[in-house]
This record gives sequence, structure tokens and C-alpha cells, in this order.
Amino acid sequence: MSVSDRLRDRDLTSPACRDSFEQFVEGSSSRLLTLAMLLTGHNRPEAEDLLQTVLERAYRRWRRICRAGDPAPYVRRMLVNAAVDRRRLLRRRPEQPLADTDDRTGAPGVAGAAASDQAAAIANKELLWRALAQLPAGQRAVLVLRYYEDLSEAQTAAVLGCSVGSVKTQASRALKKMRGIVGQQGGTGGDG
Repeated sequence: MSVSDRLRDRDLTSPACRDSFEQFVEGSSSRLLTLAMLLTGHNRPEAEDLLQTVLERAYRRWRRICRAGDPAPYVRRMLVNAAVDRRRLLRRRPEQPLADTDDRTGAPGVAGAAASDQAAAIANKELLWRALAQLPAGQRAVLVLRYYEDLSEAQTAAVLGCSVGSVKTQASRALKKMRGIVGQQGGTGGDG
């Protein structure tokens, strides 16, 4: 490899590097946005900002990221870390609670007794989104990686940079907390 070839490979604006990044974004942006939505508690503007920030950082490091092999796990880890960091920064600012009423009727909950199965499914999904949004960022990241991304405990631990035992503990605590939230918001009065 000549000196000019090595210099060109270092240049992020080289066509090969730029094309590689553009292909990656085109092929994975939908999945990454969904992951960002889950990590931000289904807040689309925050998810888009988070993903944009991570893709900007990834572009600046793209050559190094590609050298390591498949860039998807690396960018996914960047996204999870950025979401956790974002939550740490937002701790100082209080969040607004989610409304527990249907905006159309003002009645508690979304699905009434006469609701169709589809309406009940939508209500359940919304209830789970709200419960997921109320979890601490670390617990949310564990659940998203384990159950949405379908990673093993070892893979989740590798992405988060912690032990498998920590992943198990966080998952257990997160699921227990979600059961309590769903029980309270679902009107079942369950305590856990």
C-alpha cells in the first residue's frame, strides 16, 4: 500500500469510507431508531436527537469502528451508553408525569369494557411503554437489550460493560418494578 493510499484511508471524506457509513445508516437506521425510542421511553424527539448524536460520533470514528469488524454492535453500544449518560444529565431536571387518562374521553385507562381486542392490545402496549419509561436508564437498557434486541445475558453484559450477574440483577429488579407499575396503572391494584 502506498503512502497516498494510507493517507486516503485516514480521510473520513474519502468516497469508500463515506459510502460505507452511508450504507450502514441506510441499512440500520430504522432498527437503531426503534432501539433509541425504547431507550428514551418512547419519546420520538429525544430518540431522534440521541440517534443523531450517536451517528455523528460514529461517523467521526468510522474508520476505527470498521476495522473492528461488524459496526452494528459497536454503534448499538454507543447508543446505549449515550442514553444512560443522557439520563444521568437529566436527573437534575424533573420529568413531567404521564397522564393516566384517555385524551378523547377523559376516562381512566384507554380500553373500556366494550373495546375491541385491537383496542385492548393498543392499550396494553401503551401501558408497557409507560412502565418502561418509568424505569431507571440502566434497568431500561437491560430490558431493551435482553428482550427487544434478543441478546443473551453475556452479550448484554458485554454491551453494557458489566458482569452477567449485574445483568441478571438489573433484569429481575426491572421486571419486578414493571409488574408493579402495570398493576397500578392497569387498575388491577397489584402490588408487585
